[in-house]
Amino acid sequence: MTSYDKTLKLANDLQIPVLGLGVWKIADEDVEAAVLAAIDAGYRHIDTAQAYRNEKGVGRAIKATDVDRSELYITTKLSGDIKEYETAVAAIDKSLSDLDLDYIDLMLIHSPQPWVNFREEGNYDQGNLEAWRALEEAHQAGKIKAIGVSNFEKSDIENLINNGTVKPMVNQILAHISNTPFDIIEYCESEGIIVEAYSPNGHGEILNKAEIVAMAEKYQVSPAQLAIRYCIELGFVVLPKSGNPDHIVENGQVDFEISAEDMETLKRIERVTDYESNELVFARPRQQ
Repeated sequence: MTSYDKTLKLANDLQIPVLGLGVWKIADEDVEAAVLAAIDAGYRHIDTAQAYRNEKGVGRAIKATDVDRSELYITTKLSGDIKEYETAVAAIDKSLSDLDLDYIDLMLIHSPQPWVNFREEGNYDQGNLEAWRALEEAHQAGKIKAIGVSNFEKSDIENLINNGTVKPMVNQILAHISNTPFDIIEYCESEGIIVEAYSPNGHGEILNKAEIVAMAEKYQVSPAQLAIRYCIELGFVVLPKSGNPDHIVENGQVDFEISAEDMETLKRIERVTDYESNELVFARPRQQ
């Protein structure tokens, strides 16, 4: 079994492919080629979002490929700015239309806060419940096979668990070597919520770090491959982003194992200098 074939079981017993292509910051006119390159390489999971403004291009790729729709796993995300039920209902239907699909495999609330207030103080519990109700109803209607969240902290998830009717099946978070938020990861795992790691290469910031380069050389892989494999070893769904066909292929060639000792070393690597100050900058453009 290759990394392309590996899956994890969601709480509703459906399978989700462990390795997916992220398409953040790939323009709609360019994303079709990137998705087709990924499918040709062996990827079956594509991760987009309303905020990326490239759902139509992803949909064109799905129509253009010879791979049957049933073999593909398509994730999209409800814009983080949507905190009203009726707006969420309309946005879900628009994603189905833009992707030109009869159903979406997984749909997430992209952020617990509106993006202009990302990670700032403020209570959006009621708005998240309204958006979640729209996702629950679409899930029950068969429009969406699985539902979840992205960038949610423990209290945000507890709000949905305590007041909703369907527990989130996924939490997609920023997680990579030097930035692995084990508190929220352990909480999600305790609740049976699959963790997805976006930007497993740390937006490129970690790939020149000496310890990572040295360990990659030990395994005769690239730093990017080591970073992706690290997330797979931790039991995450991992979503490397690239529009470069060569990088797309390389990112999928991660069929090696990192020793337990080396995993412990990677878990303890110091956070990349100045990365924290840039994190919000990296997060907000996901809406562009």
